[in-house]
Amino acid sequence: MRGERQPMAERSGARVVLGVGGGIAAYKACELLRRFAESGHEVRAVPTASALHFVGEATWSALSGRPAATEVWEHVEDVPHVRIGQTADLVVVAPATADLLAKAAHGLADDLLTNTLLTARCPVVFAPAMHTEMWEHPATRENVATLRRRGAVVVEPAVGRLTGVDTGKGRLPDPSEIYELCRRVLARGPAATVSDLAGRHVVVSAGGTREPLDPVRFLGNRSSGKQGYALARTAAARGARVTLLAANTDLPDPAGVDLVRVGTAVQLREAVLKAAADADAVVMAAAVADFRPVDYATGKIKKQGDREPDPVRLTRNPDILAEISATRARPGQLVAGFAAETDDVLANGRAKLARKGCDLLVVNEVGERKTFGSAENEAVVLAADGTETPVPYGPKEALADTLWDLVARRLDAG
Repeated sequence: MRGERQPMAERSGARVVLGVGGGIAAYKACELLRRFAESGHEVRAVPTASALHFVGEATWSALSGRPAATEVWEHVEDVPHVRIGQTADLVVVAPATADLLAKAAHGLADDLLTNTLLTARCPVVFAPAMHTEMWEHPATRENVATLRRRGAVVVEPAVGRLTGVDTGKGRLPDPSEIYELCRRVLARGPAATVSDLAGRHVVVSAGGTREPLDPVRFLGNRSSGKQGYALARTAAARGARVTLLAANTDLPDPAGVDLVRVGTAVQLREAVLKAAADADAVVMAAAVADFRPVDYATGKIKKQGDREPDPVRLTRNPDILAEISATRARPGQLVAGFAAETDDVLANGRAKLARKGCDLLVVNEVGERKTFGSAENEAVVLAADGTETPVPYGPKEALADTLWDLVARRLDAG
């Protein structure tokens, strides 16, 4: 009998099964396999017969360092159709075709991969790739909903160039981002078999708004967007449908999220109000400019000899967090914000929580070398009910998980 699975932090590597469906995006799965193998995981590739038309067995075996499993009837003495799934810590299917999603949703098992999916008791991640019409078909949408309801993580496809001249939603997300999502799933250990945000729509803002002075210059801030992106990735790994509103970031698009790019605070407000209309939770992690210039110069502002420049007049930007907290788009909607403080951090944070009217407020100290641009963070999550949850210094993903724990608990209680 196998021992209980341990969280990734307690293991040197995980047993990962990479299922590969028969789509043109199968070649991208080679990069995903390489990332798992180079990270110390024990990877076993299980391509379908159709997938082998796109990438041969030798490639999967060479990249994984072990024979690819392709047939139910190979090595029958080891009962591979049962053992592969039983012994896995994670099964990820990339690309997951419409056919594979349908078989998985209906419990069909006519090859080694579908048998593996039926016997797996570990977290399962599907990364779909297909033409837009196939992804949007009611049958596929129902199959995806069924899999999500059972606890599988089905990431949203990316938007971009598809096979031939077609463009739209259905493109396989970048393999590096699929890997990052899978890493978050593995980090949660056995808890990842329960997608506690499945069926939820969450909106996350990230980055920093910029307020233009002229076609060249702007008022901005140091926010990199890393914390907001960590929140988006983590929510997707926990089964949520995620809308990420990204303000002036240069980070790669996270797998499985709907990305909306914005520039200014006014643009972010419009995007938040639109996305929040059917959201269960809104997390405002973006650094929103408090002020914007009253006047915008249509040409570059130039020096005029020794004359001092004209003062820049500022006006207030809309307070997005206070607005969406006061006018919830739907009953039970949860709103969380971030407060970047330089002094009297907790006192200022408590005052801001009361002023904004949100449910949760993540308070952290910022400065020249603190938080902005870093991969780590340290914070205290203040709640409207008076509770405080400290988050020790560590990866921004850890803060993201703590915040989603608090959000999920409150959504379930509501």
